[in-house]
Amino acid sequence: MHHTIASRAGIVGPAPAGRTRGITGAVYGAVRGTTRLVGHAADALFGALPHGGEADHRSPRREATIAALNGVWGDHLAETANPLALPMRLRSEGRALALNAASLAALPRPPHGRRLLVLVHGLCMNDLQWQRKGHDHGCWLARELGYTPLYLHYNTGRHVSQNGRDLAALLERLVAGWPVPVDELVLLGHSMGGLIARSACHAATQSDQAWLSSLKALVFLGTPHHGAALERGGRLVDALFGFSPYAAPIGRVGTSRSAGITDLRFGNLQDADWQGRERRDQRHDDRQPTPLPTGVPAYALAGTLARTLPERAPRLRDRLIGDGLVSPASALGDHDDPALALALPAAHRRVLTDCSHWDLLDRPEAAAQLCDWLR
Repeated sequence: MHHTIASRAGIVGPAPAGRTRGITGAVYGAVRGTTRLVGHAADALFGALPHGGEADHRSPRREATIAALNGVWGDHLAETANPLALPMRLRSEGRALALNAASLAALPRPPHGRRLLVLVHGLCMNDLQWQRKGHDHGCWLARELGYTPLYLHYNTGRHVSQNGRDLAALLERLVAGWPVPVDELVLLGHSMGGLIARSACHAATQSDQAWLSSLKALVFLGTPHHGAALERGGRLVDALFGFSPYAAPIGRVGTSRSAGITDLRFGNLQDADWQGRERRDQRHDDRQPTPLPTGVPAYALAGTLARTLPERAPRLRDRLIGDGLVSPASALGDHDDPALALALPAAHRRVLTDCSHWDLLDRPEAAAQLCDWLR
């Protein structure tokens, strides 16, 4: 930016090539060298710390901070083998589960324990955050319907299709290692978590995995099946920053957001939805159709900040903003293209009014609706 100003570049157009020289160039070089040394020292320190185990039970604040970091830059953390990159695992009460028969047999389970509920959190979140205002859908459904709740913990900055493939493999191990035959498996996804669940079903179908035969229901809470307006707006902001050579360096900070976030532009589920191009270049909804698994009922709960549901077409504000992040149309799977629309029956979809994206995690009406659907 200093070089652009010194070069007296125009207000619009490409930035002049190169960096400042002389004294200012030496100062910036020293800053870069210092931060590089600090970065190497931090890498060495993090590498020396124990990680991957559960001996040091982490605080909710630390868990939330690392989850947010992974949501924003998780793909970079994973590609550089950074110890802060979260591995995918199933957890119970915040502790990782070893997916073998002996460890799984030691879990506290309802009688018989043949009904499994796997909860998949959303972007920048973690499994502990299913607990909100004293309520946890997993514990509620365990008490009301006898499910055994297990919570997925994963790096939300990776591509949805990568996480979906890993979840499918994890569920294959879970069902195979469960101490008793699994009569019923339910996947409950909040926000991005619903996309991960759908992607896992697609991966399991492609590789003919056995766990899919145990899947009895898919439940989505505020899932952006057809993307979120906020990420599409982010692409436009990136483009606007690119018009001016003075703003371009600032714009590069925004374009560093993770693959998981850019997948939310249109709701990418497959590798084919993003491979073969720079992921930030997806300008149109050109996804491959990813149908729901055959014979598995699916349910969608959406929220809207509006206090009442409109009798006719919703206002533009409500269509765009919805629950603050996801529009009702996207959360319910509606789409103009029949190949992309989920076409859920009316009894399998509901919109809660005066409800934010996170209110879906603790609203009494949401919990009651889950019970009605799964009962």
